Amino acid sequence: MTSEALILAMMVIGFALIVAAVALGSAVGDGIVASKAVEAIARQPEARPNIFTFFFLGVGILEAFPIIGLGLGIYLFFVVTNVPAHIQAIVK
Repeated sequence: MTSEALILAMMVIGFALIVAAVALGSAVGDGIVASKAVEAIARQPEARPNIFTFFFLGVGILEAFPIIGLGLGIYLFFVVTNVPAHIQAIVK
């Protein structure tokens, strides 16, 4: 195994870890926000429209982080290390 192949393997593993962490964090965050919104509506049903407004704002902001993380991972994968070109070089 060459050093280039080792670096390539670490880059692919790093990309997979970024995507997995972003997905897990987003799922946990969405669950917490949704559960707190349901609790708040159960305590004060008349405040439902205001709670929903803040619920959707919170989920919207929370969903921006996975998009940023995925963009960072794709940038590292394709621009910084240019993994597809390295794979073609190794295969040849």
